Amino acid sequence: MYLFVFSILIVLFQYVNAKRVFEDMNNKLGNYKTLSEKYKDSITVLQNDFLEVSHFNLERNEDAISYFENDGYKIDELIPFIKDELYKLNEVKGEHPIIPYASSEGRKLLINTVKMLNHKWIIADFSDGEFWGELLLTYEITEDKNLKFRLVESFLYPLY
Repeated sequence: MYLFVFSILIVLFQYVNAKRVFEDMNNKLGNYKTLSEKYKDSITVLQNDFLEVSHFNLERNEDAISYFENDGYKIDELIPFIKDELYKLNEVKGEHPIIPYASSEGRKLLINTVKMLNHKWIIADFSDGEFWGELLLTYEITEDKNLKFRLVESFLYPLY
């Protein structure tokens, strides 16, 4: 009789404990499902933002890539070359040859960031540590494989 009562108590204890563990696992699973949906929504928003931001980007513009490939250029080599040539202009002695503003107090205005929009346009920002602005440039590769930049528009942010 004692053995029977003891067995029932053990089975009851096991049942209550298993039920508690099962409910805890269900709650955790529900939380994970909620978080998973939240993260999926966040990923979708980020993907949409990425597509919107990268719309004007040479690396994602098939027509612009085809333009260069038809002339025999490899786009993976050409993009870094063009950016490097623009950055090399930062090393020119004196005033920057493209930035139409004079630097202040002996500092030099330098191009910081370059984004190639397509096969003809570049947008870049510049700064000397105190003043900063942006440039819209056109570029072309001449028949003798030289790179020419032309300033289309620029602006300098006001100091506040």
